[in-house]
Amino acid sequence: MHAAFDPARSLLLTDLYELTMLDAYRRESMEAAASFEFFVRKLPPCRNFLVAAGLAQVVEFLETARFTEEELGWLARTGRFAPETIERLRAFRFTGDVDAMPEGTVFFADEPVLRVTAPLPEAQLVESRLINLLHFQILIASKAARMVLAAPGKILLDFGLRRAHGAEAGLLAARASYLAGFTGTATVPAEALFGIPIYGTMAHSFVQAFGSEREAFEAFARSRPKSLILLIDTYDTEAAARLVVEMAPELAAHGTPVAGVRIDSGDLAAHARAVRAILDAGGLREVKIFASGGLDEQLLARHRAEGVPIDGYGIGTSLTTSTDWPALDCAYKLVAYAGEPRRKRSEGKATWPGAKQVWRRRANGRMEGDRLGLAEERQEGEPLLVPVMRGGKRVGPLPSLAEARARCARELEALPEPLRRLEPAQPPYPVEPTEALRALAAACDRRQRERAGGGP
Repeated sequence: MHAAFDPARSLLLTDLYELTMLDAYRRESMEAAASFEFFVRKLPPCRNFLVAAGLAQVVEFLETARFTEEELGWLARTGRFAPETIERLRAFRFTGDVDAMPEGTVFFADEPVLRVTAPLPEAQLVESRLINLLHFQILIASKAARMVLAAPGKILLDFGLRRAHGAEAGLLAARASYLAGFTGTATVPAEALFGIPIYGTMAHSFVQAFGSEREAFEAFARSRPKSLILLIDTYDTEAAARLVVEMAPELAAHGTPVAGVRIDSGDLAAHARAVRAILDAGGLREVKIFASGGLDEQLLARHRAEGVPIDGYGIGTSLTTSTDWPALDCAYKLVAYAGEPRRKRSEGKATWPGAKQVWRRRANGRMEGDRLGLAEERQEGEPLLVPVMRGGKRVGPLPSLAEARARCARELEALPEPLRRLEPAQPPYPVEPTEALRALAAACDRRQRERAGGGP
């Protein structure tokens, strides 16, 4: 079983226990409606907020997820499941409801980003892939948002495909970073699939392949007459900058003005200052300087504070692998089954019971605080979770990527000033459970103790 396997769509891309639980649910006739919620238990110490992302891929997955005959045949041959379970998987279609925060929404610890309500086996089976899709794009969008805040007004490009953890990760990192405010990406399919602007210059190998930098620059100019950006640090950065000044009039006369130069190594700040002086002295004040290589938000913030004359950055590894914090403590947990709220009480991993909503209060355009309560409550503020799917179908078109990007920009602008900084905010943003939610949690605890024989 390999030729027709499509991991992006297949329900076989899951953890084994999702299938074994579905088998047990079938045997026990447990088919009642269940609600599961996806949330992040706690923010990393280096994150003041997170950004919702990945909903579009979740909805597409739920709409199209199927087991192929080849996959079912392989499952049957493993001998792990009864024929009745294989038939159940053959008929699988997602028929449930989804409520979620729109992509681009800023959120905080313990706040449900997405809720699935469906027959228990359905809601359980999709768990692993939903976490997989939401976790990664939230992780990258949140990292990218820090970079956007650290370098306002700068061109920011995703250069991370080659260091991403797989093909899908590279592509979805381009999407998540653009949603968070990046200018574009170097990953080509991102334009074809998502409409994200793509950018690219040349590699050092291109320069090395020619007899001299001049020959390489001339050849590249003939091939790319528009938006010509030249890589100038292959041998001697400042010497190459002087060469660009020397060649610029002739290139412009042939209809190929130099748009920018890129530096990819060494002390980027020092090189940028030297190159800026050379370009300005040569009458090339309009030529932009781009930098890449080993960049993160801390360096971007330092460059901004020091007034380093770099116009744009290509950011790779630190973005697509979120090097400072490469995983979030997130979960997809049962909060209600068969009309009864459910609560996990595990040490350090307790959950709030019942289907929930988040209400956000604002003052003077800035976020002021959130309330976490039961979905049926009415609280002051804007409810953040909205209907997305009903009965396995979309309730309407999802916001476009451009609309999600605009939402994220508004959300970042509305952050309280301490949350916009890179260092941990003190105090953290307030998220308060409602009295009704606290009371329900206490009632669930009492009921569990009674059922366990421990008395009230």
